[in-house]
Amino acid sequence: MELTPPGPRGIPPLFARLVDDSALFPPGDATMPEALKGHFETRAGEHAGVLGVFLCQASRLPELITELIKIKPKEPLPFSLIIDTGLGGVPKAISIVESRNELLALKMVEMPAPSDVDEVWLERVSEFVPEDVVRVVEPRRGVGWLDGVRKVIEHGSWPKIRCGGLSRENFPSVDEVADFLSVVSSFSGAAFKATNSLHRAVRHVDAESGFEHHGFLNLLVASARCLSGGNVRDALASTDGEALASEAAELSDEAAKAVRAVFASYASATFDEPIADLKGLGLL
Repeated sequence: MELTPPGPRGIPPLFARLVDDSALFPPGDATMPEALKGHFETRAGEHAGVLGVFLCQASRLPELITELIKIKPKEPLPFSLIIDTGLGGVPKAISIVESRNELLALKMVEMPAPSDVDEVWLERVSEFVPEDVVRVVEPRRGVGWLDGVRKVIEHGSWPKIRCGGLSRENFPSVDEVADFLSVVSSFSGAAFKATNSLHRAVRHVDAESGFEHHGFLNLLVASARCLSGGNVRDALASTDGEALASEAAELSDEAAKAVRAVFASYASATFDEPIADLKGLGLL
């Protein structure tokens, strides 16, 4: 399902609408006015074609609507509703959104799964979220995690993989990410979303925390190799930005679109860093 129109001319298909805006979330923690100001400025800028949807928590919907009334956008804001009020809060949140469709265009609803991803819970997700809205569910890593990923896909939702956070335990290993990609790519037409600590293109060690971060370019190249039968783990583990960029640049438009049909988007609290990395690697 295509969430937004293709990126404007000059944006390669591999990066069109790749970066969803999570400025409201850590480590950005922007205020609502700051986050919306930055989002609309980016949407009007030269790299707008890389920008995806705006992410907002269900608990902050009234705040979002209040600010949008002040801004008076020319078109409804394409956004993803992040459920932080429990599954039972979904119908009310969606009702609020639908009552303000002159301000908001709901493209996606995202939520964490319970520790046991059961069929009844997933059926309720399907019932609560309109058919034309993408459902994104994040199974918790741990015992039975990949079974949860399979169940999410089988129920017509996108699984979400959390690639980092505030503690070392939040960072999945290369093997865990590779196994996740293998499961997703084994389903025809399945797509996934990624989140957290993916603001840089290439795998690296963060100077402040000492944590090893995954790179979104690594994930893109790994997804391409998953589709073509290449070495996925090597792509995920690589810190060679030039080699990854060269491999990404060699993908045909058709191959790039196939990659993005699997790796749909990722959330980043910053837009400037991914753009700077892509430009630095000669990809934009």
